[in-house]
Amino acid sequence: MKKKILLLSLCTLGLFTSCEKFLEEKPYDFLTSSNFYQNESDAIAGLNGVFSTMQAQTLYGRTVWLVTELPGDYMTVVGATTGDRAELSRFSFTANNGEISFWWVNLYRMISRANDVIEKVPPISMNEANKNNILGNARFLRALGYFELVRSYGDVPLILAPIKGPNDDIRPSRTPKAQVYDQIIEDLKFAEANCLKENQITATNKGRVSSGAAAAMLAKVYLTRASTADAKSSDNQDALDACNRVISSNLYSLSPVYGDVFLPDKENGPEHIFSVQFDLPPNVGNIIVRQNLPAALGGFASFTAEDWFVKSYANNDVRKAWNLSNQAGTATLPQYYFNKFRDDKRIGNDSRANWLITRYADVLLMQSEAINNINAGDATKYQGINRVRQRAGLAPLPTTATSKDAFVDLLVQERAWELCDEGHRRYDLIRLNRLKQVEKAIFNRDINDNFLLFPIPQTEVVLNPNLTQNPGF
Repeated sequence: MKKKILLLSLCTLGLFTSCEKFLEEKPYDFLTSSNFYQNESDAIAGLNGVFSTMQAQTLYGRTVWLVTELPGDYMTVVGATTGDRAELSRFSFTANNGEISFWWVNLYRMISRANDVIEKVPPISMNEANKNNILGNARFLRALGYFELVRSYGDVPLILAPIKGPNDDIRPSRTPKAQVYDQIIEDLKFAEANCLKENQITATNKGRVSSGAAAAMLAKVYLTRASTADAKSSDNQDALDACNRVISSNLYSLSPVYGDVFLPDKENGPEHIFSVQFDLPPNVGNIIVRQNLPAALGGFASFTAEDWFVKSYANNDVRKAWNLSNQAGTATLPQYYFNKFRDDKRIGNDSRANWLITRYADVLLMQSEAINNINAGDATKYQGINRVRQRAGLAPLPTTATSKDAFVDLLVQERAWELCDEGHRRYDLIRLNRLKQVEKAIFNRDINDNFLLFPIPQTEVVLNPNLTQNPGF
């Protein structure tokens, strides 16, 4: 689903006076079931409204990498010792952190719009396969929202229907994580069964959810739950089965050239599984390129790479030269910056760089992780990780016996080299039980258990007395 289609769908229906206004206002504030959701066009417009929430800077346009990469181990906030970003980077964040609040509020906004679609589309008279595809997309997005929430905050209110009036519960309490995970998986299973396959999605609709995207997300959900107290005995096998469904579909592959994955002119290529779509004005652009570029190249110079991370790459790893740079024209800078997302047509803050939520390399690495969790002695666990390494120009890891724990260290390392700056690091380190270790080893920083979750935003606790705060905040 290309950006221009997403924006124009609602504008051409006369719901807003301009496309810019569409980006600023909730699309359904003045609509009711009596004057909307009457036909298939309305259903598509409603779904577009869910997708549009993802493009906000305070969600997948910026906040996502601040809350997932800064509380990690390889990205530094330039100059700042206080403020929201510095707090995230230094593990000193509180319930008043603005980015943590943005993350909560905008994920629930996406969920709210998805709930509208899920409730109001079923009665529409239309082709059933088209209807179920729309519902599958909406349920995937709801599942994604709750997955981000549950692994960020723990127990969270599980809201599965639109708020219709004053008699509805507008001050919900927190739902146990186990129940939230069950709903996420139920939604993703529906999406996998009802969304189109990747090769059935037209070029103009790239960005819609495919059955493969649902399977890939299921794998991540199962692996994450498997690492928690809510784990079920089948989680790792279910994760492996989901990875294998994506792989055996033969609809995705590693791009032969690593850098092609991130170039806007080659977006939505063979490695793409699910990405948030961005484009130049009058559509919604992504600020990630400008925030990472140094001032000498017209950027904000907001972040740099930690020295240990730069040095950790092998010199012949093609990902190092693509992901990191210390060059600005002919000048050599004192620090490396992240150069992964690029756009030679960038206009100010706006670039065409899509935000990659999941891609094929991630699936291959998850396959290796799941096999290691199931049976550390199974040599097939090297297949996924070695395919990723070989694309990077590295020799494959020897398939000799490696303990479960030692293989986790290899995965932590490989996922950093491959997926840096893509919103995985905090989640990876927590899921693989390495956050405390790396923070101590690299920064001599002791991380208390409470920092394994974000605090519930203080503004939400004040508004809703039924929301209890996470311990330690």
